[in-house]
Amino acid sequence: MTSGEDAREGAREHARAVEKLQALVRIPTVSHRDWSLVDTDAFDRLLVELERQFPLLHERLELTRIPTHALLLRWAGASSERPVVLMAHLDVVPVEGTWQHPPFSGDVVDGSIWGRGTLDDKGCVAAICEAVETLLEDGFVPAQDVWLSFGCNEEVSGEAATLAVEELVRRGVRPWFVLDEGGAVASEAFPGVAAPVGVVGVTEKGVTSLELRVEGRGGHASTPARMGPTARIARAITRIDRSPMPASTPEPTVELFRRMAPHAPLPLRALMANAGRLGPVLTRALVAAGPEPAAMTRTTFAVTTLSGSPALNVVAATAKAGVNIRIMVGDTVAGVLEHVRRVVADDEVHIDVVEQNEPSPVSPRDEAFGLVETTIAELFPDAVPAPYVMMAATDSRFFTRICDRVYRFAPFRMTKAQRESIHSYDEHLGVDAFLDGVRWYRRLIERLPA
Repeated sequence: MTSGEDAREGAREHARAVEKLQALVRIPTVSHRDWSLVDTDAFDRLLVELERQFPLLHERLELTRIPTHALLLRWAGASSERPVVLMAHLDVVPVEGTWQHPPFSGDVVDGSIWGRGTLDDKGCVAAICEAVETLLEDGFVPAQDVWLSFGCNEEVSGEAATLAVEELVRRGVRPWFVLDEGGAVASEAFPGVAAPVGVVGVTEKGVTSLELRVEGRGGHASTPARMGPTARIARAITRIDRSPMPASTPEPTVELFRRMAPHAPLPLRALMANAGRLGPVLTRALVAAGPEPAAMTRTTFAVTTLSGSPALNVVAATAKAGVNIRIMVGDTVAGVLEHVRRVVADDEVHIDVVEQNEPSPVSPRDEAFGLVETTIAELFPDAVPAPYVMMAATDSRFFTRICDRVYRFAPFRMTKAQRESIHSYDEHLGVDAFLDGVRWYRRLIERLPA
């Protein structure tokens, strides 16, 4: 085959890989906490489409269905002593905002694939499956067992991941490392740092949600009583907002800044290079730099839902506020609850725990992390590989029960605008970035040590 023919065949293979992601994006697998709102037919169609797009994977890997639509697949390697789990999820969040291109079109425009799930997280699903499919075509056998775990209700903190872990426990599988979504090859990661940063989550904040509730008599709006339910809820919210928990800079963040230091503007270089010794100074600088940098230093509280009276002329008998809390490494659920009760300081405000999760353990930076790190360096030579504390939640947090090395990295180049589109509007993934991600997963599997 001539070089021209090779190039044309490579272009066709790339086009087919992109078409596979497009096919997955076009199926609206939106998850909801209310099961009655879930379009189960869409999830059924997605599983059929996965089998159609990746036939060798379904033919040669051992498949276990996890309720309701999650998949757990085992690719037998030359050894089962140090198995690896590659994770992603099939569900997406509802569509918000006004999109440039239809959110479930999978349109390729201006060199990008547009649609809900391209970044979170069908891009990873398709890239993992395409990497495995092409390796199977080549007759490749991995050095270790490779497990693929695709959840179906990650976006609503569903139980699919927990059930997958239970299945692995039943089989006696203790992974060497687990890799889920999370970090990325992030450009514009920090002001003044020109190089992209290949951030790998070595831990993630704990997700805890509270409901603040005040009961009262209610009544006609023409005769309101002082400090009724809505006023008390408003005061409680204000007190929480004005009383943040103490800030600090955890070790993974210190290492992140140390690695970015050579690429930072000269005035910041010394501070970042000496982040360990100048931790308090760095912490204050991050807190002052805005909401996103500040979230790297402390537990955050976001009031997300409010409810009161059903009518404008009725005093609320019950007022409620939902608070979503992301607990920083080093803090605990118990400590957060104590903080909330102390700052609210009102016995009339009932505090109910809706869900609670401690921060994930910090995974070591040893041989397994080194494999992820060197694969980033190989496929993205301009990027700075670095650990970080992930501020969002992933299904991988449940795998810390059976694995000490849980990492979070999606091997795609993402701009700041792309990262902001996750759970928002105009979500899109560059075609070249997607193909690089396929190559990254393929190379990671090829490099698993015997």
